[in-house]
Amino acid sequence: MRVSRVRGVLHPTPLAVGLALGCSVAPALADEHPSPHRSHRHHAPTKKTAPATPQAPVAPAADTAATLSNAKGRGPDHVAHKNGAETEEWTVVASPMNTLRTPIGLSRMPQDVLHTPQTIDVVPQLLMQQQNVKSLDEALKNVPGITASVGEGEGGMSGDQFLIRGFAAQNDIYENGLRDFGVYSRDSFDYDHVTVIKGPSSQIFGNGTTGGAINITTKTPTAGNHINASFSGGSGSYYRGTLDINRKITDTIAVRLTGMGNESNMVGRDQLYSHRWGIAPSIIFGLGKKLNYTIEYFHQTDNRIPDYGVPVVTKPGTAYGKPVTEYGVKRTNWYGTTFDQEQSNVDMLTGRLQWEINPHITLYNDTRGGLYSRYFSASQEGCNAACTNAFFSSYPETAKVSRIGGVGGPNPYQQDDWSVQNVASAVANFTTGTIKHQMIGGVDIEHIYDRRRNYAYNNPASRQYTSLLNPNPYVPGLDVGVGSLHPGNIVNIPNGVGRKEWKTSAATDVGAFFSEQAWLAPWFSVKAGFRWDHWSSNYAATGGVASTADTRLGQKQDTFNPNVSLMYTPNDHAMVYFNWAESTTPLGLYVTNSSEPLSPKNSKFEPERSRLYEIGAKYSAFHDRIGFTASVFRLEKGNSLLTDPSNGTVTSSGDTQRNQGLELSVSGQILKNWTMIATYARYDSKTTGGTLADIGKQIQFVPRNQATVWSTYEVAPKTPYNLTVGGGLTWREGVFLDTANTAKVPANVEFDAVVSHQFGPRWKVAMNGYNLANRLNYGNLFSNRVTPSVGRAFLFNLSASY
Repeated sequence: MRVSRVRGVLHPTPLAVGLALGCSVAPALADEHPSPHRSHRHHAPTKKTAPATPQAPVAPAADTAATLSNAKGRGPDHVAHKNGAETEEWTVVASPMNTLRTPIGLSRMPQDVLHTPQTIDVVPQLLMQQQNVKSLDEALKNVPGITASVGEGEGGMSGDQFLIRGFAAQNDIYENGLRDFGVYSRDSFDYDHVTVIKGPSSQIFGNGTTGGAINITTKTPTAGNHINASFSGGSGSYYRGTLDINRKITDTIAVRLTGMGNESNMVGRDQLYSHRWGIAPSIIFGLGKKLNYTIEYFHQTDNRIPDYGVPVVTKPGTAYGKPVTEYGVKRTNWYGTTFDQEQSNVDMLTGRLQWEINPHITLYNDTRGGLYSRYFSASQEGCNAACTNAFFSSYPETAKVSRIGGVGGPNPYQQDDWSVQNVASAVANFTTGTIKHQMIGGVDIEHIYDRRRNYAYNNPASRQYTSLLNPNPYVPGLDVGVGSLHPGNIVNIPNGVGRKEWKTSAATDVGAFFSEQAWLAPWFSVKAGFRWDHWSSNYAATGGVASTADTRLGQKQDTFNPNVSLMYTPNDHAMVYFNWAESTTPLGLYVTNSSEPLSPKNSKFEPERSRLYEIGAKYSAFHDRIGFTASVFRLEKGNSLLTDPSNGTVTSSGDTQRNQGLELSVSGQILKNWTMIATYARYDSKTTGGTLADIGKQIQFVPRNQATVWSTYEVAPKTPYNLTVGGGLTWREGVFLDTANTAKVPANVEFDAVVSHQFGPRWKVAMNGYNLANRLNYGNLFSNRVTPSVGRAFLFNLSASY
């Protein structure tokens, strides 16, 4: 699309009228009804020698950063002189904050968010830049329905552990469609954007995904050369630097390098810090060609102190337990010891092949190998009845909190894992008569191996208790030794595992998937698919106490997960859909981040099974400036597995749980210089069957209401006195921490803000403020303890782009 100007007089096309009004829009370059293989992206302005034809498909964006730098989509691409007339050509782009035009980026999900029949939340690159996002956890604060949690039971778990719509998703984190099996806190330095696909998605991703899946799209080589660098510093002795370099070597080969160094303490919590660095080089062969191959390497090293939060206590005479910090205990209190440590090293090598054989068939093959090394030692505090009674007595200073949790630990351990996964798939687009088809099929094979060596404290009783009001991390005479030197001090895990030094787990999954979408009319299509998986896992506990027999267990499961969707698409800007899907979660699925290993009892448990019914609508309005979504859903989970916080035992409750609700979102450009992204979720969750005492109770960790909003406004853009101001709110209603609804955490409310100034086209300074009200919020949630979130903090950022 273009605007022509002859002899200084503008002759606008209809689209130019939108430009004159200051709208940043994207032309609909395709026919009225979308083809089955259309891919939508935000497009950066590019030079053209002729106007685009209405039938031409939109070409993929070369680089998200280029899109952001031209977010308004205004300005001439070039000026041409022909026959004495001067002609300016304008390329118009959609708002980068309108997430409906974001491609999912997977061969198994080839459409954009707008044309995918499922609730999908996207955290775009522009939003992460404005908020100065530094981790996956920070990025997901913008997505309603996600709660951070840490597994209970043997060893406990740190790293990224999330719940989606109240259901565990610790094994449902993906990078470019491949599982990331690691247990670590993920830095966001290599993220292009983050997508949360809600609802059972086993047909796409395999076993798991009860509440949904988190997919990270990484930064890979593009056609444009750039160097981006930034430095941040601020509260909590925070220092961070990032680097992003992209270079096109030949017409078809490009390389990219991203890197990060981060050192910080945590505002509002004693003793905690994180020192990490990472690097992610990548190269593409066949850039812009029908046959291309991308190789990515990722490394992250992290040395941090794990935080298991503060205990939850029930005041005599009250109905619910609450965090002790709600009764005046300092939010800064940390109940660990000087031996608490988490050191992780993550290495992943990924290769992705794409081959467009002809206009109808495209082949993909994605392969990843991963190495994960982790030393973990943490104190798992708990305030028992004696502790609680002393705290609420006339002598609260006598209250002693236990640091060894319900299972006598967790023990320190060294974890060494490796994994490999290969997904081969094909996408076929063809027509039979008047019906268009898109078929997707493939094979997914993965294997994960986990090996742990348990260590022991030479004098575990000495670290058992500390003051609830004034904890002391220093324990004289305490030391950590190899488990074989202190076998009696190795934690006695229940269910027949005993005091064992070595724990080994492995799992293999072979899956086959197929789906077809058929356009029975240009405005109506049906999509149906399935995935079959053969899952086998094994577990062994050996060494340690000789008097306890070694444990060797195995489990095999064959699962079948279907999916059916109906889609009404009156035009390329709107869709109404119905989606029905199922998923399964075997107990042995969580090998690297399991909260409890297989036991003689639970190894026979049937897998959890979930089912989704969802009706939704999506609309990209005002020339793609703003996207609207709305959905209502019902999510049912049967054969729910529960973990006892007192001893870590996993039991099959037989409970049936149901979560239903409404989700709304709006994202995009409201006015010329005003952008906003906002979400709201209303959930009605309860246990509907199984344990009699729990029937009718609200599902743990699921809020009734949750909302986020973030908005920025540019004052005097492209002038020496330009200024961008913005801010937002994150709100989550209070949630119950257990299935019996006897413990509750208060609501979370966080106000954040940003102010930035651009120095010319290259340099920018920004100041971010977090939790400006310094409210006592809670992040990671457990069944009997919670982790206070960061206090009021400010972060200065200086960035350059060349």
